[in-house]
Amino acid sequence: MTTPVPTTSARTAGDVTSAPATAPPPGGTSTRGAASRQPSTASRSGTGRAWLLAIPVPIVLLILWTLGVQGEWILPFGIKMAFLPTPMDVGARLWDFAFGGVMNDAFSGTLWAHLWASTLRVLQGFGLATALAVPLGVVMGRSKTVFRMLEPTINLIRPIPVTAWAPLTLLIIGFGDRSTVFLVFLAAFFPLLLNTITGVQQVPERLLEASSMLGTPTSQALYKVVLPAAIPSIVSGMRVALGLAWVILVVGETVGITTGLGAAITQAQEQSRTDLIIAGMIVIGLAGFAADRLLTLAVRLVVGRRPLAT
Repeated sequence: MTTPVPTTSARTAGDVTSAPATAPPPGGTSTRGAASRQPSTASRSGTGRAWLLAIPVPIVLLILWTLGVQGEWILPFGIKMAFLPTPMDVGARLWDFAFGGVMNDAFSGTLWAHLWASTLRVLQGFGLATALAVPLGVVMGRSKTVFRMLEPTINLIRPIPVTAWAPLTLLIIGFGDRSTVFLVFLAAFFPLLLNTITGVQQVPERLLEASSMLGTPTSQALYKVVLPAAIPSIVSGMRVALGLAWVILVVGETVGITTGLGAAITQAQEQSRTDLIIAGMIVIGLAGFAADRLLTLAVRLVVGRRPLAT
């Protein structure tokens, strides 16, 4: 008499019910744990690769800049490189601008006061634009009636350059911080508004229907469905608006402002100090870059792993 042999299906069922889904490797680390670390490792590797790709470009530009000044190159548009300082001269000025001890003039060690004043103006103008443009954009994106009422007027005002507003602003507001903040607000408002409208209008109706079928009340669909779906477009508009805010800052601080990066550049232009002008430009670029990264990080902390515009 032979002993009955269990079938393959019976062994499989027993294994599934009795054995763990994934057995830990001999080293004691589970496969799930290793898989969870893979995205972070890949992310760090991608960040390092991005920095490696980005570093050579500024190095090449610095080399060409040095060669152009030494060779007195004349570039298209009649740009005379002989009139520019070398990168080493700008570096020395930038250090003196920040910490002093090199030139020992009126601008030595004043960078942080200028940067702080400019940052406050950008934050005020950008914050006011965000507080008004995002809610208005959501309303215009959801209501066709409101959109038809406001869209022609907005598109009539939007093409007017902020630089054209500057003389009128000085007359109706006057010199000082408020006129600069108003110009920054104008520069940031329209790109943020248009991106918010577009993001809200592009939310698929099927998504709203699906949320309704899953029990989401109509009164809650705005902040549970519409706003989360529109976040990538809104964030994209915020990044563009923040960049424009730093661009317009120099225009706003040109007249009637004594402390600020734009004011420092204007004073340097009056004294024909090209090294200080370029140092101020570099600081504005770095400040705008840092502001964009901080904005992206803040939004990422709020929305978690939801995809964002890059």
